[in-house]
Order: sequence, then structure tokens, then C-alpha cells
Amino acid sequence: MIHTEASMDALRQTGDRLADATVATLFERGEVGKFNTLMRYVSTAGAPLPDGLPDVAREYLEATSVPPSWVDWGEMEKARLFFIDNNVHISTALSFASMPACYLVPHVAKLLSATHGLEYPSKRMAETGQFTVHLMRPDAFEAGSRFIPAAQKVRLLHASIRHHLVREDRWDTAALGTPICQEDMIGGQMFFSLLVLDSLHRLNIHMSTEGAEAYYYAWRVVGAMLGVDQEAVPATLDEARSFLDRYMIRHMGPSEEGAHLTRQLIDLYEEIVPGTFFDPVVSALVRHLVGDTCADWLRVPRTAWDTVVKAAPHLLGVLETIEDRSPLGAWALDRLGQLTTVLELSSLTRGRVMHYAIPEQLKKEFGVSGAVPRTRRWSPPAPSVP
Repeated sequence: MIHTEASMDALRQTGDRLADATVATLFERGEVGKFNTLMRYVSTAGAPLPDGLPDVAREYLEATSVPPSWVDWGEMEKARLFFIDNNVHISTALSFASMPACYLVPHVAKLLSATHGLEYPSKRMAETGQFTVHLMRPDAFEAGSRFIPAAQKVRLLHASIRHHLVREDRWDTAALGTPICQEDMIGGQMFFSLLVLDSLHRLNIHMSTEGAEAYYYAWRVVGAMLGVDQEAVPATLDEARSFLDRYMIRHMGPSEEGAHLTRQLIDLYEEIVPGTFFDPVVSALVRHLVGDTCADWLRVPRTAWDTVVKAAPHLLGVLETIEDRSPLGAWALDRLGQLTTVLELSSLTRGRVMHYAIPEQLKKEFGVSGAVPRTRRWSPPAPSVP
């Protein structure tokens, strides 16, 4: 689907009917606290729902307990192998490109600033990391998996933010559209799929066309599980490029909230990296992946490492060539990637499991107003002209 300005405007006024109705009923009946308490340790698919769970929540959880009927499991397995093959690079792209991209949309940055993310910034990153890891497990959609319950809770979290902002008259719906609207959810889906692929290409990571398409497909499944209207979502990477270009041109720009969130992101990763010598690499990597204009909007500092980081794709290209040509090298690099991802996630979570809950209030002080065979090397879709 190729979107027009009119169709994008329509998506700005649309939320998630099922999740919104569930959250509204829970608040009307004063059952949010009860729901959060009972659901805190329901973290695996197929686990019996606790006694005393509000009926409306039980109905929602039963309705969203299975993946879409149209899922192609062959494509999902290709996506899982692609993730295994590139997990450390995907984690890098999510951390240093996808998250900053969210901060480049001022109204999204304002919305993120209204939640608990400023108080505990690593929680947001940990939730994203855990969510992706849960998705790419071979049993992601089977009994005992953690992905489906996480998706169900994230969907309710989004609905609760919409509920608060509109009910408390702290969001200019006429100017900004519905909070976490379909347009923004599709935009987020593009950030975590196409933008990740763009970043891997920028880092000179070897990708097959089949792997890239499967990874994008997996995020379409994720979007469906999170309440995104897949009839409005671009079906191909070329259509995705058109949507993402139009979305960013419509909305991206500088903001105080975006700069603040970016500073927190940089500080967080500088804390994780041992010592201080390599701290500037964090800023340099963000700048390399999002570009100088966007980095300046986000007030990413320029460092002496900016030039050094630009040489990283050449090194990564050599390592990828070794991986392609040597089974032992491939095994070693894959193992290193798995360990790096686990260690990064462990550092972010401080060893804890992240829990998704419906916030009973928002913080007013933030001033919200308003191993796939590499048969065809993947190249990004060309920029579109809206």
C-alpha cells in the first residue's frame, strides 16, 4: 500500500479499538491495580490465568492469545535464523539507530517523556531487548514462551497511555492526533525493521535479500500482535521505504525532549562500557547511523572518534567475509554475538526480568502538552519522493 497525505492523516486519528476498550473498562471499574497484581507473574503463553482476573481482561487475553492466522511459519523461521546470524548487529542497530529515531519525532519524544522512562531509562531499552529476544526464540508462539504475554501487555500499556493523555486533557489531539496512533505505531514498526536493515547495510553487514525480507515480515507479525492494522502497513520493503520517508518528512525535527532522551541513552551505554576511554564511541556510533543532521537535532556531541567509527564498516566487512568462508569462523562469531547480546541485556536489566504493567497515572511534571543462505545480497530500497 502506498500512502497519501490523506491516508496518513486518517491513521493519525485511529488507535487500537480492542485494547482501548479493555483499558477504559478496567479504569471505569477501578480494576487496574488488581489486574497488574494478578498479571505480574503471568509471563508465559498457555499459563492458566489467575482467579479473580477481571472478566474484560480475561476476554482480551483470550482474544489475543494466538498469532494471526495468516502467519507464514517458513518466513518466521528464516527471520529467526537471520536474527541468530546477526544478533549483535541487530542489537547495535536497535540501540543506536532505532531508539534515537523515535526521539527525532517531537510528539513521540514528548509522549515517551510522560512515562516512567525518564526515571529509569535502562528499563525501556531492556524491555525492547527482551521483547526482541523473546520473539526470535524457536518457541515464540508456543506454550511456555514469553513473547505472546509480553505483546499482550505492551498493547495494553499503549492503550493506557492513550487513555491517560486524553482523559486528563494533556494531549492536543486536534494538532497531534491520537496518542500512539496507527501512523505512529506503523512508524515504530518501520524503525525496528527497515531502519535496522538500513543500519546493518551502513555497517557493511552481509545480508541476503531473503533474510532481510524475512526480518521485515517478522516485524509485520509483531505489529499485528501489538494492534497495528496490517491492512495499512506496507507489505514490501519498497513500500516501507515510501512510508518511512513520508512519515519522517511529516514529523521529524528537534525537540528538548528528544535531546534529553538521547543524552540519557548515551549516558546509559557509556556506563555499560567498561572504563572511560571508549565512551565517545557511543556518540560517534549514534551519529554515524542517524546522520549528522539528525544527530545535531538530538545534540549528539561530536567527538574525535567520529572519523574512527566511519572505518568500522570496513572491519566488519572483513569479519563478515571470514564468517561467510569459514564454518569455524561463523561459529565463533555467532557465539560471540550471542554472548554480547546476553551480557548487554543483563547489564540493562541489572539481572531482573522486566515487567509490563498498565500505568495508573502519568507523570505531570514532564509537561506533556499537546543463518539464511546468502544467495542475493540485500540492498536498501532507494529513497522515495513523497
